[in-house]
Amino acid sequence: MDNFVKNLKEANVGQVTVSGILANHTTMKIGGPADVLVEPSSLDGLKETMELVRQHNIQWRAIGRGSNLLVSDAGIRGVVIKLGKGMDAFQRTGTTIKVGAGYSIIVLATQMAKEGLDGLQFASGIPGSVGGSVYMNAGAHGSDISRILKRAHILFPDGTMEWLTNEEMKFSYRTSVLQKERPGIVLEAEFLLIEGNKESIKADMKKYKEYRRNTQPWNHPCAGSIFRNPLPEYAGLLVERAQLKGYQIGGAQVSPMHGNFIVNAGGATSKDVQQLIKHIKKTVFDQYGIEMETEVEWVGDQSDLLG
Repeated sequence: MDNFVKNLKEANVGQVTVSGILANHTTMKIGGPADVLVEPSSLDGLKETMELVRQHNIQWRAIGRGSNLLVSDAGIRGVVIKLGKGMDAFQRTGTTIKVGAGYSIIVLATQMAKEGLDGLQFASGIPGSVGGSVYMNAGAHGSDISRILKRAHILFPDGTMEWLTNEEMKFSYRTSVLQKERPGIVLEAEFLLIEGNKESIKADMKKYKEYRRNTQPWNHPCAGSIFRNPLPEYAGLLVERAQLKGYQIGGAQVSPMHGNFIVNAGGATSKDVQQLIKHIKKTVFDQYGIEMETEVEWVGDQSDLLG
């Protein structure tokens, strides 16, 4: 690992931190250290990082803004690659926009509303990056990334890069081909929007913002929705009917505002969240016979304990 870190720094790939604390890089504010945390300063820096990962046979994973992640207290072995500044280029050609993976999806949605482009309003309350949103087919308010994505530029672990079309991304509910079938890093995304009425788009944005403020605990550290909706049921309503809103284990609490959110009420550990998720799943199953499936991705040394 020492030679790997030395090579990274010599290659000037960007910020390289040994034992980088991941709680500082997740919206839940939970997570132990990564053996090495790399924040590439450019696309070339990312390519060089991945080449060194391959040469040294280092275990790796990528993150964006750290939403939708529950990171183990023990951290993550190998290298964590954070895509942020330096990976946030933006280009507009008519109604097609090409955006770097590190771009905030909320900022992008707001920007497109101001420019009168329709199609991204649903993302106005998603606290993630473009890359993460494409990776998991993020969605809200009856729409998702699959509705607007034209193609995505992907870097694969062997160093090859390829533009995948919407069809090749194999989108489904909160899922894409990148999660299991073809692991890779989203570098850029092209979205195809449509010209719209600015006032109507702004009205949608205002409505979604007010809904978010009134129903979701974004003033507390959280990872976003914890469970997938077991349609036709809704996860939040099941948790509420099970009288679990406000239920707390350690520093992890089911939000009193919304049953499908777990917040870090202060000093929460990944173990607290893990135990709370298990309690919710058992309670809902015992009462309604419904298996709850997590939407957030649990990563790190204890991932096999979640079940």
